[in-house]
Amino acid sequence: MGNKQSNLSVTSNNLKSLYTEAVHCQKINGDQQALSYYIQVLNQILSIAHTSPEIDQLHYETLRNLCDICIRQYDFTWASRFIDFALQITYKSRDYNKICECLDRQGEMKRLKGDYNGALLDHDKSIKIKLKIYKNEGLDICNSFFNIGNVYRDQGKYDDAISMYEKSLKIQLSVYGSNHLSIASTYNNMGIVYSNQDRYDKALCLYEKALQIELSTLDNNHPTIAIMYNNMATVYCEQGKYDVALCMYEKSLKINLSILDNNHPTIATTYNNMATVYCEQGKYDEALCMFEKSLEIELSILGNNHPNIATTYNNMAIVYSHQSKYNNAIYMNEKSIKINLSALDGNHPTIASTYSNIGQNYCDQGKYDYALCMYEKSLQIHLSIFDFDHQSIATTYSNIGLVYSQQGKYDEAVCIYEKSLKINLSILGSNHPTIAATYHNMATVYCEQGKYDDAVCMFERSLKISLSTLGNNHPNIATTYINIGNVYSDQGNYDDAVCVYKNSLKIQLSTLYNNHPSIATTYNNIGLVYSHQGKYDEAICMYEKSLKIDLSTFGNSHPNIASTYNNMGNTYSDQGKYDEAVAMYENSLKISLSILGKNHPITATTYNNLATVYCDQGKYHQAVCMCKKSLKIQLSTLGNNHPNISYTYSNIASIYFYQGKHHDAICTYEKSLKTQLSTLVNNHPNIATTYNNMASVYFCQSKYDDAIRMYKKSLKINLSILDYNHPTIATVYHNMANVYSDQGKYDIAVCMYEKSLKIKMSTLGNNHPSIATTLNNMASVYGDQSKYYDIICMYKKSLKIQLPTLGYNHPAIAITYQNMASAYDDQGKYDDAISMYKKSLKISLSTLNNNHPTIATIYNDMANVYFHQGKYDDAICMHMKSLKIQLPTLGNNHSTIATTYNNIGLIYSDLGKYDDAVYFFNKSLKINLSTLGNNHPTIAITYINMGDIYSDQGKYDEAVCMYKKSLKIDLSTLGNNHPTIATTYNNMGNTCSDQGKYDEAVCMYKKSLKIDLSTLGNNHPAIAATYLNMGLAYSYQGKYDNAVCMYKKSLKINLSTLGNNHPKIAITYNNMGTVYFYQGNYDNAIYLYEKSLKIDLSTLGNNHPAIAATYLNMGLAYSYQGKYDNAVCMYKKSLKINLSTLGNNHPKIAITYNNMGTVYFYQGNYDNAIYLYEKSLKIDLSTLGNNHPAIAATYLNMGLAYSYQGKYDNAVCMYKKSLKINLSTLGNNHPTIATIYSNMVSVYRNQGMYDDAISPYERAATILVDAHLQAHPDLTKI
Repeated sequence: MGNKQSNLSVTSNNLKSLYTEAVHCQKINGDQQALSYYIQVLNQILSIAHTSPEIDQLHYETLRNLCDICIRQYDFTWASRFIDFALQITYKSRDYNKICECLDRQGEMKRLKGDYNGALLDHDKSIKIKLKIYKNEGLDICNSFFNIGNVYRDQGKYDDAISMYEKSLKIQLSVYGSNHLSIASTYNNMGIVYSNQDRYDKALCLYEKALQIELSTLDNNHPTIAIMYNNMATVYCEQGKYDVALCMYEKSLKINLSILDNNHPTIATTYNNMATVYCEQGKYDEALCMFEKSLEIELSILGNNHPNIATTYNNMAIVYSHQSKYNNAIYMNEKSIKINLSALDGNHPTIASTYSNIGQNYCDQGKYDYALCMYEKSLQIHLSIFDFDHQSIATTYSNIGLVYSQQGKYDEAVCIYEKSLKINLSILGSNHPTIAATYHNMATVYCEQGKYDDAVCMFERSLKISLSTLGNNHPNIATTYINIGNVYSDQGNYDDAVCVYKNSLKIQLSTLYNNHPSIATTYNNIGLVYSHQGKYDEAICMYEKSLKIDLSTFGNSHPNIASTYNNMGNTYSDQGKYDEAVAMYENSLKISLSILGKNHPITATTYNNLATVYCDQGKYHQAVCMCKKSLKIQLSTLGNNHPNISYTYSNIASIYFYQGKHHDAICTYEKSLKTQLSTLVNNHPNIATTYNNMASVYFCQSKYDDAIRMYKKSLKINLSILDYNHPTIATVYHNMANVYSDQGKYDIAVCMYEKSLKIKMSTLGNNHPSIATTLNNMASVYGDQSKYYDIICMYKKSLKIQLPTLGYNHPAIAITYQNMASAYDDQGKYDDAISMYKKSLKISLSTLNNNHPTIATIYNDMANVYFHQGKYDDAICMHMKSLKIQLPTLGNNHSTIATTYNNIGLIYSDLGKYDDAVYFFNKSLKINLSTLGNNHPTIAITYINMGDIYSDQGKYDEAVCMYKKSLKIDLSTLGNNHPTIATTYNNMGNTCSDQGKYDEAVCMYKKSLKIDLSTLGNNHPAIAATYLNMGLAYSYQGKYDNAVCMYKKSLKINLSTLGNNHPKIAITYNNMGTVYFYQGNYDNAIYLYEKSLKIDLSTLGNNHPAIAATYLNMGLAYSYQGKYDNAVCMYKKSLKINLSTLGNNHPKIAITYNNMGTVYFYQGNYDNAIYLYEKSLKIDLSTLGNNHPAIAATYLNMGLAYSYQGKYDNAVCMYKKSLKINLSTLGNNHPTIATIYSNMVSVYRNQGMYDDAISPYERAATILVDAHLQAHPDLTKI
């Protein structure tokens, strides 16, 4: 026995020695080498058959230390095993102190794994044991409060975290007094929480308290004080007070340099922190310099393979990423991964994080497949080390969602965000800032899809969370207001946007110092809205405010400043102040070149903007040169296949388009398309845009079939990825309408415009400027049909929308006045035309520079009216005013000046001053030849004008020579089959007819006719005009039967295109009828529905859905009049049509059954009502699924019917079904929910079940009060 005891004693001493060596090794060399010693200790203990309390103690401490190492390495599997073994020892010895230590570690593991509820449970068990042991709240309990505070902090429950820290602080103050370092440490932790809440002033206050304690108890040069300066610097950096932050870091650095070796890791960390500030300031070279200093220290003391080295490489990658040096960034990330793979387990979170960083770089490069591959690697690691419900997994899903969004895979993006949301809701609860961030991401996708209401809904959810967790005055609230403002801006609700931005600004000014970059950003956003509104001076004022802040914060050379100069350039460009615009772009370029270098994408963007101005100035060669500079940069930094490359190709193509180089334009768009198809999914919105652009070129070439084909491709893509009601789809319909209009297919054109209008009204509201634009275009179709009353009516509707939304002084209103003037000019109402032009001129002079090309255009238009009036002197005077503006702003050689010379030539031609006319045509010709080349369609037009003069002079050979020159150009640029070619043949026919060469004239007309019939169809006014010309020729020949035949053909076309009985009129009557219906003026409503019906019956036949809709409207009106038999009659007519056109199972059929059921309900015929509701329900369930609001509405109607029958149980059953659907689709707080609860209260009251009525009563009341509906009838009824 004695011998055994002696052996045990020797073994104990050996184990103690080995354990001490392990602890020492851990302090000197770190966890990895210490691990082998601890394992040796553990193996030796496990080999002992009979242990002593002393060895059990050593066993416990070894297991505890191994657990701590595994926790630090994120190896939770082994950490759990070690702590489980440790717990067995403690339970055996009933050592409650050690049990608490184990529980605290279990809690810490669960916190790191994101199992916050489990962590709180363990810490709660620990604190309960401690309270039993110690009775009073001592330091051990203080530590438990601290641990719980950490869990709450990670959950984002910052108020609860502060509460725990304050409890911990209270104990410390009672034990240590107010000046102990432990107190400073707690102040420091509380400061960190406030910093996480962005409550920077409170954070700084606590840091300063901590600093004061440390300065009074420690030497001024103590490392702890340096740490405090570091923490304070971090807050100042978050506040955008970069100079103060750097000052703090320098104080920290000074202390550390005085007490530590120059090569100490802490010095390296400070350099790292300073580099981060420089990066925020956009001082990327200084940032890299600091990171390199840090790296040099780390390499010298830690070797090449330490995780800290990997972290610095990652940080350098971030700088390269900001510089758009993506390959350098990825290289740094890969170096980091290589180190971490050798130093850490392959499944470490740090490695996952680096894969995510590489994914972000690939995403920025437009290499979306590579990005997804990296994010999936990151996801795989996280899934292997964490539970499925860990926040890191949710974050990776969010990153994948961002890639899908960039690819235009919006549905997939929303799906992934919902996965992220589900995880975060399960671990963070519904009120965490991360949840708000996910709602924000989903809102951004909805915005891209044009689902603006859904977007606003998501932003409002985000806002609600932020308000509840952060209070009314937090910068994050301001950010959400900005996002909502952006949606309003996209919707064209500019006043609402400005209002929301100002809310944001108010918060920022109260929480941030006046010179914070975020405030500058808000001024920039307001500037953008003002620019959209045409309030250019106000926009510039906002940009200047933004610029002033950024200059004071960042100095002269920050990317933000370059961006503001760019925005100012855009505004000056819109004002026609091209020199100012170029100056701003050059300022931006200078900054970009100095801080980002010649090869940065932002520099490329500025070259693109300069190209746009040069293009507006008609300096096409310079514009192409700028685009090529941009392209060169992009190709070198982004490779051949980045979406930005396709954007620049598109810009070059658009310049070729303006130059009339249609073939070159199409070729370049095809290059753009090739790039997009290789980098983006086949149905990306950018690809749809390129198809749109190509269609525009084909349209100008009068290749109408090709144009429609391209628009249909664009439409197909947009319908597959965007909501049917997206404004982009409206734009495509709008463009197709333009083509159909040019083809003379007016009914189809109007139909397309109406589709566009319907979408815009549903998504943008009735008062959006875009709707005014569509009305303007519809007016132009009516103009082609000579429906002058309809034209003016459309323009007035447009004006009615624009005036309240844009104000009286917006350029868009000036354009509408111009359009109205043009219509009056066509009608021969010249005084009215001049009056409108003067209104337009007054607005333009007040909003644009006096020398803006738009003003020159108005003078030109007024000249045309005076020309039509025969007021030639006034006309020439106006053209000269126009010329006076154009020459200094556009230069002597711009195509617009050539057009003005051309117009002056036409006046002299009308005056019979043919030499003067030819002089001005030659001036025009000279300019166009130098800017557009020999083969542009515009030059062909000038030759035609000169041909007309020669024809008027009787110089028929010269006239034919000019027409042939024109024809040669048009044939080479437009092909054999273009309407312009047909026009030239017509002109040549007219000349032959004037010469008495009637057979040759008819031959020319037939050539013209053949082209127009093949390109415009049989029914175009141009064809009618040619038949008219042929009729004249036959008449001159005495071929009267032939002449009459041609005139009848011409008449037939005009009657068919301009007829009196168009469905559009029926729609208007219907709409007017609906207005009267809502006013309760049912007689007038029915009268207008009948007028609508008469037109539709005559134009659409008896069986068209539009007629069914009118019958339905009439049924509603009769129902509200109490004329139930008439109502049922109308519903039956509607039902008959819909059944024959839509089949038995269409939701419209269900609506009709529902409406008929409601009539029977009002008649007290509840059985028939329920029968029809059930028929409606059957259809909706089969077509809409179980959870559609329409089904909920039918259940509600059935509930009412059962209630009136006294079948209260049935009624409650129906109400509950309705409630279940509405809760899942509308949420808990919708007024409809309150209505259902209210109805349930009525049923319970009628049954005398007052106790059952209380709960729905309280819920209904809460909803209505929360929604500020105190006077709501449902609340009154309750």
